[in-house]
This record gives sequence, C-alpha cells and structure tokens, in this order.
Amino acid sequence: MAKVLVGLSGGVDSSAAAAMLLEQGHEVAGAFMKNWVNAEGLPGDCPWESDLEDALAVAKKLGIEFRVIDLIDPYKARIVDYLVEGYRSGITPNPDVWCNREMKFGVFLDYALEQGFEKVATGHYARRRDLANGQGAVLKGADPNKDQSYFLSLMTQRQVAHALFPVGELLKPAVREVARRHDLPTAGKKDSQGICFIGEIKMRDFIRHYIPDSPGEITDTSGKVLGRHDGLHLYTLGQRKGHGVASPRDGMAYVVIGKDLGRNRLIVGWDEASTPGLYAERCVIGTLSAINEPFDTPRRIEALPRYRAKPEPCRMAPLPDGRVELTFEKPQRALALGQICAFYEGGRLLGGGVFEEIG
Repeated sequence: MAKVLVGLSGGVDSSAAAAMLLEQGHEVAGAFMKNWVNAEGLPGDCPWESDLEDALAVAKKLGIEFRVIDLIDPYKARIVDYLVEGYRSGITPNPDVWCNREMKFGVFLDYALEQGFEKVATGHYARRRDLANGQGAVLKGADPNKDQSYFLSLMTQRQVAHALFPVGELLKPAVREVARRHDLPTAGKKDSQGICFIGEIKMRDFIRHYIPDSPGEITDTSGKVLGRHDGLHLYTLGQRKGHGVASPRDGMAYVVIGKDLGRNRLIVGWDEASTPGLYAERCVIGTLSAINEPFDTPRRIEALPRYRAKPEPCRMAPLPDGRVELTFEKPQRALALGQICAFYEGGRLLGGGVFEEIG
C-alpha cells in the first residue's frame, strides 16, 4: 500500500478515484490544484470556486486530509504562455496533453514527492501496469468511449512510475456507481468539456483575448481571393466551418488547407482527397517522449494523430536529429503542426510527440 495524493478536480472521476484507493487500503489525501482564477476578465465560465467546494465536500465525505495548492504562476508560464505563443506562431498547440506533462505529473507530482507522498492519482481513463523490467506502462482505458491515454502521451517513465489511474479499470457507469456507493456529492455531476483547468470557454475567444485580430485575405490554391479572415491564429487545418467562404458547388465544402504567414493569407481548398495540402502520408515528429523503450530503431506502430481519431498503422523510422519520421499506410487528413501524435503498440501507449513537419 502507498501514501497517495489524489488530484481532486471537483469532478466525479477524481472523486471516485479517491474512494477506490481508500477501498484498496492506501493512505489517501486529496488536493485541489488552483491553476486558473480568470482574473483577466476572459469570457466564459471558469468554475474554480464551485469545483473547489465540490472537491472539499468529497474529501470531507471520505474523511481524508484536504489541501489547496496554488499553482497559478507555473500554470501561466507553462501552459497559457505555451498556448498563446503557439497560436501566435501559426501552429495548433494542445494544452490538455501539455498540462498533464507539465502540471499534473510535473509541478503537482514534484510537490507530492516533496511532501512525502509516494504516488499521485488522477481521474484519467487509462490503465497502469508494472512491467517485468520494473518500469511502469500505460494502457488504454477499459472504457473505449472514455479512453484518455492520448492525453498522457508526453509523460516520462519517472512520471508514470509515480502515477495511479484507478478509474481507468472501469466503464463510466461503474465509476458513477462507485461515487453513489460512497454517497459523494459529485456522483451526478456533469463532465466538464473546457480547456484544462480554465473552464468552458471557446478556444477562439480565449486566444482573441491575448492575440489581436489581424485580418487578411482568404485565397484558393491558385491565389484567387475568396474572402477575408480575422486572423490566422483563429483557424486550423481541416476546418470546414467558420471561415466564412461559401461553397459554389453542391455537396462540396471549402476547408482550410494552409496558412501563408508571410502574406497573412488563409488558404482554402475543396474537402477531397485530391486537394493539395489536405492529406499527407508522411510527417516528422519531434519533442519526443518515450514511456518505456526509446524510439531508436525502425518499427511498425499505430499512431493517433488527434484525440478521438482512429489508430492508424504506420512505419516509424528514427532520424539523425533525434526526431522520428512516420509513414502512414493511408494518407491522413488535416495533420496540423503543433498538435500531438500518440504512439501505440496494441493497447499499450508507447509515448508521443509534436508534429513538426508534414509533407
């Protein structure tokens, strides 16, 4: 049994995780990570105060120690600045994956270890296993509709070694049943859908708060001007709606296929396989994180280019500069620079990295 600090977010999943750990005989304490308080007047709902109240109520019901940890400054430096600078430079960052690496299993894990805890636990739908060599491995969650292993793809072996994911062994209805069995106040609480720790605000509104609009032309692949955009940072590759260009062809839509940063142009094309720039068979992944074995030999894997995507067979080949090249069996639609690609072998998460070249 271990001394475990559970990240209580105020939601049902982390609440059930704490209850399950108690049932298993662990010494459990709960902590609420105060990362964002929306002091800058952003639009949208940042319900940190009500989440804190729910987390405290869960801790009291379970009879466990509870603490609030102020991580506002590192969250601003590691997540918000990363997010804003990514969009400013024309890429599509993923704050949720980075938040797990830098905050939940970064700053929060470091705090827990300093305080004498051996493990940290979260409400992620993923499974952890011990390998014969003593390392920890991450598997997909038991519930295929809730699997969140993609969001853990940049974790290191050190982080995995100290992590627990209790609810990943269950289907979602069973998780709520755990919460009901312990009479937890979060048992019927709706799942949140917002940006990691920030709340339910549209990404477009969040980015606009930090990056002013910079209007420019929308063109097709030949350079013909079709309309005007509000700023390249507000659009992403493959986007079908919201760019404002109506299609003159029945049953066919314009989609974003590129950004010309030098001329501040948004490029659109038809949503079909023959459109240049929309589909790609090859990409280069950098900022690699290998959970177990390094990516230093060619191998066949499955890649998940975005959350909720279908795992795609591909060949991975190491490059001399430390990155890897992926060659997919079938062309992939709308691979975006800055997004995260997760690597799998069967149901095991190998790690992942960032799309740095797409061709």
